[in-house]
Amino acid sequence: MKKIETKIDGAFRLQPKVFGDDRGFFLESWNQKAFAEIGIPDLFVQDNHSRSAKNVLRGLHYQMERPQGKLVWVTQGSVFDVFVDLRKDSPTFGKWDGHILGAENKERLWIPPGLAHGFLVLSDTADFQYKCTEYYSPENERSIRWDDPDLGVVWPISDGDSPALSAKDLAGKWFSEADLF
Repeated sequence: MKKIETKIDGAFRLQPKVFGDDRGFFLESWNQKAFAEIGIPDLFVQDNHSRSAKNVLRGLHYQMERPQGKLVWVTQGSVFDVFVDLRKDSPTFGKWDGHILGAENKERLWIPPGLAHGFLVLSDTADFQYKCTEYYSPENERSIRWDDPDLGVVWPISDGDSPALSAKDLAGKWFSEADLF
């Protein structure tokens, strides 16, 4: 597994070793010892799988009190994955980074607790999977607006297109009003 630093302190991309031939491929999707050796010592308590259509934008989500670390990847399709540092004492506080994840590149992202997370589906559909270090806690869930000008996330949205958003994401707070760590 190759670990590649991102622009956000403590978050990184992971390129798994993929063994392939004309029959298909094999990769280890999880190996606790190997992941601990590259800096992911946490135990995961919940796995999630979502399927979304093209132009669906989910996020930017996070949890207070019970923040989640997330190991994320895409098994079908592709997404533009974004994470924002909400940790006031971090050298990258208020900054964002984004990467394309997809079935083709098979990369994963480690998103540590204290970051908001979201993604935009680029393909016709995408299967998004992630492991969480904390259980989902609806009373602690928060959402920051995807289009917050203070964050300035540059989403790859075609001119004239609008992302498909949930009611929860439409009601997200501005970064300047959000609960932070």
